[in-house]
Amino acid sequence: MSDRPDPAPALQEPGLLRFLAWTGLLGCAALGLGTLIAPFFVPDYDWVADTISDLAAGESELIMDIALYGFAAGLLATALAAAHAHLDGRRWSAATVIWALLAALVIVVGARNEYGDADQDGVVIHIYLVYGLGVLFAAAPFLMARGVGWDAPGASRLLIALGLLWVLAAPVFFFLPTGLDGLYERALGAIAAAMVVVLNLFFLRRARSG
Repeated sequence: MSDRPDPAPALQEPGLLRFLAWTGLLGCAALGLGTLIAPFFVPDYDWVADTISDLAAGESELIMDIALYGFAAGLLATALAAAHAHLDGRRWSAATVIWALLAALVIVVGARNEYGDADQDGVVIHIYLVYGLGVLFAAAPFLMARGVGWDAPGASRLLIALGLLWVLAAPVFFFLPTGLDGLYERALGAIAAAMVVVLNLFFLRRARSG
């Protein structure tokens, strides 16, 4: 006997889900473009050694801040899309809240301006924000995988694979030599963005079928 929950009610507004899904995808695009463009405005920036955070400190911080805020908007749109297309029980609800919390954390990261500039003014919380991002990005794909799997087993397996990759790779960042920080952080960013992309492509598919 299947443990699938009762079928979700018919989608009332596929246009809204489509809009939210595209916003989520554009948020990922904003993050990617920001990390590609900002280095050209930072003197002596090293793509391998210098982190993405270093791009958001100094005179060129506006470029990376916009990218971070765009990504945050994409994460919030993902949370709203998940709430609109609720496909599972408490796991799905928990993941929906997690996507919203991730959006909030990214906004705080951009607003606090505590990066690679040795800022020690006031309470420095950047490292705690990083820990929060690490834990929440690890939890979200596993919590949503079952609900996604009811309609798209392939997307579910991909979410699980990305979640496992994140769980294995993210802690390594704290033990790497500083000369590799930037390259490794970009790889982690790509994994996180891939989770958001997979989920929003799934939402687009549901919008078309709704």
